[in-house]
Amino acid sequence: MNVAIVGAGPAGLYLAILLRKLDRGADVRVLERNAPDATFGFGVVFSEETLGALRDADPETHLEITDTFARWDRIDIRYQGRELTSRGHSFSAIARKRLLEILQERCRELGVVLEFGVEVEQLPESDLVVGADGANSLVRRFGDFGTKVGLEGSKYVWFGTDHVFDAFTFAFRETEHGLFNAHAYPYDERMSTFIVECPEPVWRSAGLDEMDEQESLAFCEQLFANELRGRELFSNRSLWLDFPKITNRTWHDGNVVILGDAAHTAHFSIGSGTKLAMEDSISLAAALARRRWDLEAAFVDYELEREPYVERTQDAASESAAYFGRIASYSHLEPIQFAFNLLTRSGRITHATLGVRDPSFTRTLDSWFGGRPVSPPPAFSPFDLRGVRFENRFELVESAVAVSEEGRTFPEEIARPEGKLLLRLTHAGRRGATQPRSRGVDLPLAVGWPVVAPTKRPYGPFGAIPGEPDEEAALDAFVAAAGNARAEVLEIDMAHGYLLGSYLSPLTNDEDDRLRFPLRVLEAVRAAWEGPLAVRLSVTDWHPRGNQIEDGIAIARALREHGCDLIHVEAGQTIHDDRPQYRRGYLTALSDRVRNEARVPTLVGGYLTTLDEANTVVGAGRADLVLLDLPDTEIERPIQPSNTVLLGEVRA
Repeated sequence: MNVAIVGAGPAGLYLAILLRKLDRGADVRVLERNAPDATFGFGVVFSEETLGALRDADPETHLEITDTFARWDRIDIRYQGRELTSRGHSFSAIARKRLLEILQERCRELGVVLEFGVEVEQLPESDLVVGADGANSLVRRFGDFGTKVGLEGSKYVWFGTDHVFDAFTFAFRETEHGLFNAHAYPYDERMSTFIVECPEPVWRSAGLDEMDEQESLAFCEQLFANELRGRELFSNRSLWLDFPKITNRTWHDGNVVILGDAAHTAHFSIGSGTKLAMEDSISLAAALARRRWDLEAAFVDYELEREPYVERTQDAASESAAYFGRIASYSHLEPIQFAFNLLTRSGRITHATLGVRDPSFTRTLDSWFGGRPVSPPPAFSPFDLRGVRFENRFELVESAVAVSEEGRTFPEEIARPEGKLLLRLTHAGRRGATQPRSRGVDLPLAVGWPVVAPTKRPYGPFGAIPGEPDEEAALDAFVAAAGNARAEVLEIDMAHGYLLGSYLSPLTNDEDDRLRFPLRVLEAVRAAWEGPLAVRLSVTDWHPRGNQIEDGIAIARALREHGCDLIHVEAGQTIHDDRPQYRRGYLTALSDRVRNEARVPTLVGGYLTTLDEANTVVGAGRADLVLLDLPDTEIERPIQPSNTVLLGEVRA
């Protein structure tokens, strides 16, 4: 077997090592355009899980790598003049240059041919060609991989420094231009990596777009002088960049396969680039061994094993990148909550898992929420909303009523559940006159009633064509229902394509001022109802021509300004053929943005099924109240009929 690997980064070199171990008769060449001692970047971080995989794959390189590691278990967060520390995170790092030296030495021991200074202008003639040549892969350009590249996150620049940090450090600096943040970590006994990041508008406002490399370095050195403690920053082609998120429809084409950054990238803020690349090498080598060099079968095995894990990591990395892009929106949080929000940003750490790693940190968070030295977790802390006190953050139960006969979804009436009630006032609009959901969603009745909407577009392919709504009658119906309501929290339904939700979306309303009628209803109900008033809102339509998240945040802000106390965060269902992104906790990120960018309390559900999820969501300031889908653990309580129920509908 003749193998040509293009790219002598960690992934290419490590694959060469594993293939020579697999078959000493294989002819393995590594082709690299740069010199053997050329490298870009400074340090590389590994997790304990990755180290275990490296140990099993090649103990010799594992020993060499771990002998030179810098190790630490702390994360320090420097924010608003305070430093908060979280322990138990177990990081290891090595200089990228030293890592490449170790892998090159091991390649030579095993008889791998290393060719440096080689410009590859066409695919090598080999039985197997591997593209390990990074995000700008030349190999990838010669094949049909279905590559997509999109920019994500903020502007960033990668430095080194001779100040040796003793923890992974996040530092935040507010300036007249906006918020800058730094990520720093040690990688040997003499040096640390130091990454500076800021949103593009901040970068431009500071004039960094017009500075050269040395001027930019001097700016960052001065900005983070306290963190550097008089030490210098060092450049290695340290230019401000945009991070490219790379995905591919397939990772192989004929006898060509790609891995590492050529196949996928994950934002640096979760430190997974080199880890993913070397794990790709392990997986591909194992697949080739298992399939006895049957390339097509091995490639299929490799992709089936790696793609799901990589996609999950990319999702977490994208969440983290977006978080740092909007980091200024969290500047109102108290330091302990800000730190917890930061630590849990990618979803890989929760209140429970952090409690195992660092119980003192979660105890501090809990006591801040509870106001006592010893307090229960955040979901059990009290919350006050316009004179109503909730003893915990998950005690609300929902019920819904239609405000008029024409506003019904279907004919049946429902009863009121027990508990602190959130009573939703709804008008089904063009989603009305349908059969019960047990028979199917949005199936029209054989003999129904007229439905109404801002435009004459039916909800689904079998739906009735809506007529023009009588806005004054609808307004009066909402006000009358509010006057008759008996609940702790009253909610106006502006979600999921019902009447008021249809007004808000460009998919279903051609008006320029789509807030006009929903705000009239809100103001009128606010005048009739003194208690907490919520709005159920589809923050995004999940459709390219509909409301995007930024639109939903702007709507939430307007609702707050007109008397809304609480946004019940929902998404989609504005039209029947949206493009949903359902998964566990799928609404949490939306709630986070609404709460912290529109500065309004939020209620969130979205398949939240554990108290740990509730503690994490509330503790991080991503919502104030949660709807939990908990299994029934006690005898079902009877439901008492409610005099306030007019004409009911099930929860949608």
